[in-house]
Amino acid sequence: MKLFPFGHATHPQWRMAAGLVLAQLRAQMSLPDFASQAQLALLYITDHYANQAQALLDHLRQELPNVSDWAGTTGVGIAVNNAEYFDEPAMAVMLCDLPPEHYRVFSGAAPLPAHWAADAALVHADPGTPELAELVAEMAQRTQQGYLFGGLTSSRTRHVQFAVNQGDLAGRGVLEGGLSGVAFSPEVGLISRVTQGCQPISPEREITEAEQHVALQLGDAPALEALLADLKVSLSEPQKAIEAVRATLVGLSLPGVVSVQRTGQLGADVLVRHIVGLDPARQGVVIAENLELGMRLAFCRRDVQAARADLVRVCAEIREELEPDVLSIEALNALTEDPVSTLPLPGQRIAGAVYVSCTGRGGPHFGGPSAEMQIIRHALGDVPLVGFFAAGEIARHHLYGYTGVLTVFTHPTSPPTTP
Repeated sequence: MKLFPFGHATHPQWRMAAGLVLAQLRAQMSLPDFASQAQLALLYITDHYANQAQALLDHLRQELPNVSDWAGTTGVGIAVNNAEYFDEPAMAVMLCDLPPEHYRVFSGAAPLPAHWAADAALVHADPGTPELAELVAEMAQRTQQGYLFGGLTSSRTRHVQFAVNQGDLAGRGVLEGGLSGVAFSPEVGLISRVTQGCQPISPEREITEAEQHVALQLGDAPALEALLADLKVSLSEPQKAIEAVRATLVGLSLPGVVSVQRTGQLGADVLVRHIVGLDPARQGVVIAENLELGMRLAFCRRDVQAARADLVRVCAEIREELEPDVLSIEALNALTEDPVSTLPLPGQRIAGAVYVSCTGRGGPHFGGPSAEMQIIRHALGDVPLVGFFAAGEIARHHLYGYTGVLTVFTHPTSPPTTP
């Protein structure tokens, strides 16, 4: 497998941006290390181009006639290697060098055939879709690993998705609502990790009494009492208490799953949700998630340092899995003054990557413009990467919030692994 050609650009006129992207793709396709005949394209646009999505897709398909399959979606921001485009008109395209028999583009208009054996899938979803969590879980059950990666479209205009299957000659490829994406066979090597962006500020507790979205009892303490004690506030000072609660999130994990690791970080299986209200009469805390008895709960806050450290961690785990006999990134940095991305790393097998991050993350949350993507580039090296900033992230069979989902494509014979 060769490197995946990719291009990205910003311009007020989508045709000009497309021209810049196509120039980058063609330049890379002429290089020996990059694929020249890829048939699958991932396309991400910011919502500035959403109303021109059909014309944009038609133009790209005409200019790249050998690319038969397309998938992608819209975000208020898009991510590429070393850069983020937020609140500006931009697009990114990556051409994935995968054998056509090893992947399948799907959508509501062209569902995944029942006989097609998917191992994992990249999924884009409209956040307004009814019973979305159930649909994501059902899609995960269609895969052998039970593993999805992707996110929810984020847009201030149209929630556009792209899905073009080479067998669907009538489809125009632009849709809204439901799920779409690409399913991959076991022959496609994937390594995927979830990174959290929050820091626990309380011990984890078991939910011992709950009613739908209302946590009533945590362990042997009323939920509201536990929350106020952890935040060190009192309802006798309502303004102070309200401000503290608004800055607080909840990390939830299923019964029997540890939500806070020994390192003090949230585990990858933790779902971060908002506190949406208080119920003083019942001493309850209202959470934006349907609660189950036995769930583990920890109050948490968004934390820049924790987010940076956890992003570095997942990148290091991917590198170590790719190169088990090579020194760690930290060790390499200790031995040289040059960034690790400039070193020739033996065993490097990343052909391309997809990164989906929360709209509440991005550069400013990491200390500056494009800082999040620069962390990834420093850790993974100069690899082809595209993605978008989502209204919710998808990993395994869950919908996440405030997370990043990083997935890399490896040599097709590499056994795929999940977090």
